[in-house]
Amino acid sequence: MRRLADFLVSPLMKWLLIVLAILFPLFINDDYKVYVMSMSFVMAIAVYGMNILTGYCGQLNLAHGAFFAIGAYVVAILGADHGWSFWSGFIMAGLFVAVLGFLAGIVSLRLSEHYFAIFTMCVGFIIYIVIDKWDTLTNGPVGIMGIPTPEGFGLVDFSATIPFYYLALFLMVIAIWIASRIGHSILGRTFFAIRNSEELAQSLGINLMRNKLLAFVISTVYAGLAGALYAGMVGFIGPDEADVTNTFEMLTFLLIGGIGTVMGPLAGTILVTWLTQILQFLEDFRMIVFGPLLIILVIGMPKGLIGNFLFWRDRKVAEEQTARLAAEQKQVEKQVEEKNRA
Repeated sequence: MRRLADFLVSPLMKWLLIVLAILFPLFINDDYKVYVMSMSFVMAIAVYGMNILTGYCGQLNLAHGAFFAIGAYVVAILGADHGWSFWSGFIMAGLFVAVLGFLAGIVSLRLSEHYFAIFTMCVGFIIYIVIDKWDTLTNGPVGIMGIPTPEGFGLVDFSATIPFYYLALFLMVIAIWIASRIGHSILGRTFFAIRNSEELAQSLGINLMRNKLLAFVISTVYAGLAGALYAGMVGFIGPDEADVTNTFEMLTFLLIGGIGTVMGPLAGTILVTWLTQILQFLEDFRMIVFGPLLIILVIGMPKGLIGNFLFWRDRKVAEEQTARLAAEQKQVEKQVEEKNRA
């Protein structure tokens, strides 16, 4: 069992998952299922952004879905209304959301804990209202259609389901790699120190505002780029993309997968997305089944699927080390006792 647990967290397992993801469209002869998996990858990018701020740094941003919508609208407005290419709009979405996240973070991060969460939820509502009411820019409730798909530069057609799947997979792998590098860097350790205790981190000379602001901006850039990719995928967006329910949906993905872990956001996003698809036959009654399942999962595994697995593995490693040290100590005592008898 221990060997299996070690294999599941080994680099070889990560490469195996990548290979399986590459082969997925080849074995699943169903464009809809490939589309659903592509959507999971896009949403996972946004969830990884939430994980950097919430899981690493301990700050809950309830406007995360609104920044996702801003990224989508930047691509939509520039592409559909001004004729920009998708990739130009994609880059501009990341820059615009970074600036907006910086400005929002300067104000909101002066608060802490639930006050910060409530303030960011208000920011999300403001963004939703602006998108819904600014008809001349966003088309209001009508939304924007005709959003350009990612250009393949004559090499591939990303408007097709399978090519877009591989594009989403590629960008998601990059997003995971960056998040993992941050988590294992000095910057990541700084974020963890702030999450564990802001007072202790400050006593160690850590600049709380600067580091929390950096985490906030990185998180919003993840959300904005995911929103831009989402807009290029579906070809239409409306104000509902900025609704706070999208933020809570991403938070659900994160909590179920494992907050603060590397693979938790991906596991939670894929699991909940496919569980939702499986329960589609229940139509409006699916939440009667889906809701209790989520409650049981959260109560039974408060650290999430990946978090609880890592906790169990670490506990097993600690127990084995304790048992080995006890056996070695017992052996030493036995040798000393035999030497005294001699």
